[in-house]
Amino acid sequence: MKLRIGTRKSTLALWQANKVADALHQQGIDSELVEIESFGDKVQDIPLNKLGDKGVFTKALDDALLAGEIDLAVHSLKDVPTVLPEGLKLTAVLERGNPADALVRPAQPKKMDTRVIATGSIRRTAFWKNRFPEDEVVGLRGNVPTRLDKVDSNEWYGGIFAAAGLERIGYEDRISEVLHWMIPAPSQGIVGIVTADEIEFENELAKIDHKESHICGAIERAFLNELEAGCSSPVGAHAYIKNEMLYFVGAVLSLDGSRRLDVEQEILLGEASADKGTTWAKMLKSEGAEEILEQAENG
Repeated sequence: MKLRIGTRKSTLALWQANKVADALHQQGIDSELVEIESFGDKVQDIPLNKLGDKGVFTKALDDALLAGEIDLAVHSLKDVPTVLPEGLKLTAVLERGNPADALVRPAQPKKMDTRVIATGSIRRTAFWKNRFPEDEVVGLRGNVPTRLDKVDSNEWYGGIFAAAGLERIGYEDRISEVLHWMIPAPSQGIVGIVTADEIEFENELAKIDHKESHICGAIERAFLNELEAGCSSPVGAHAYIKNEMLYFVGAVLSLDGSRRLDVEQEILLGEASADKGTTWAKMLKSEGAEEILEQAENG
């Protein structure tokens, strides 16, 4: 058996795909990478929230799966819509990396009177403005090396990145500050494996599936789904497991960070299931989350 692994072409995407290939190899399964360019990779001059949430980084790989051109697709799970196209499923995930966001300062920081922060994420913008309302936030697109170059070459205080992405491709030394106070995107730091509904290698993928990361990601994705919010929404969610307990924090913010609703829960690990995310999202909906998100969508 030789499986065809679909992946985007960026350095980070290839790192993730090779990580899956290595895990499969340890199970005695050969594989090859099939590089596919996504719509989100092709269009770099439009903010992510303007591209929509219908799988701008995943649709090309979904199409290849449905056409039988690849056997599995590897994604940053935070980029995967919570409702997959008919005929596809999230089959397995790897152990979660660092879920946090990180601030990257320019290689040669300059003294400035006002701070300008760069990020292409609506969520990161909202959290930053909630904490630092006087700061200016500007857009930032591109792969990791490109965004780092932009941080170094502009008059900015810094840019916000996913810590896991920096660590995975050798840029951990660029992390100036880990933003523990910023609730990450649902499933941030998790590598997801999407396949067709019916596959002959289900058991092999089950062996590389990290169960704790899978349930945490499922809860976070259910939270996002119940809010009818997309990958580019001002929503944070993070579930983690410690000492047989599952802890969860989630938040919905206005675009400018001036309004914020939070939920914090802890349950026994044995009680953990995806529908807990749905329940916790409903708590925020009862407090007005839908209105905040509707205003954010209309921007």
